[in-house]
Amino acid sequence: MNIGFIGLGIMGAPMAGHLIAGGHSLFLKSRRSVPDALLSAGGTACTTAAEVAERADVIILMLPDTPDVETVLFGAAGVAEGLAPEKTVIDMSSISPIATKDFAARIAARGCDYLDAPVSGGEVGAKNAALSIMVGGSEAAFVRAEPLFRLMGKTVTHVGESGAGQVAKVANQIIVALTIEAVAEGLLFASKAGADPAKVRQAITGGLATSRILELHGARMIERTFQPGFRIDLHRKDLNLALEGAKALDLALPGTALAQQLFGACAANGAGGLDHSALVRALEIMANHPVAAG
Repeated sequence: MNIGFIGLGIMGAPMAGHLIAGGHSLFLKSRRSVPDALLSAGGTACTTAAEVAERADVIILMLPDTPDVETVLFGAAGVAEGLAPEKTVIDMSSISPIATKDFAARIAARGCDYLDAPVSGGEVGAKNAALSIMVGGSEAAFVRAEPLFRLMGKTVTHVGESGAGQVAKVANQIIVALTIEAVAEGLLFASKAGADPAKVRQAITGGLATSRILELHGARMIERTFQPGFRIDLHRKDLNLALEGAKALDLALPGTALAQQLFGACAANGAGGLDHSALVRALEIMANHPVAAG
């Protein structure tokens, strides 16, 4: 299949690589230059998003935020200019569910299918083709695209109609943020009380508190390895979507608001570009005590 892929950052590049390895022809576009590894594997660089859409039957986006997706889709030399009926656009970015419904309607008006398919799993999941992929859109379009999703992810779920994938991703980001905060508080308490946080983490990993976040991000907090992964700035963006949605729904999300304030404190101290596990730094500043030296 001829597939276009726009957005080749930390997540997008390995995802595109899995599609090439699966035997597909990839037409590639990125804000920066297309990675040499993808070109060497057989990918083709394109100069505009419209060119990608002209040359591909399925166009996949993996971009930072809602305005980026709108510009790439509908801006000058955007995807919409290169579309022909019966093509499929798949947005795997994490963006506004409300905007997603609008984008889907505008693409449908051109005779094309639109799926929102945000992912969870971070850089590790992208590299290992082990992402969780949550999909919104028509059942028929999902069935056609599912073999592509299976090359990039381990868990693939059709959640519902347009926007439902983005709603699932926002829910995921709420849970992830609050779990990171809980792990950070627990390890900080252990350290301040004089226990070895690495041993405490080891002890509780076998109990009810165990989670992938305790396993992976707990280790990051102890080892002070905060290179992203998934940047605090991007998680802040996702929690903004959650809080904006909550306001529209007359819904209180107090834990989400707390996590967002802690991410904001990290950003104010120059840590917005670090992995979201660095949320622990905000708590460490308030406690005047680090989880671990480093």
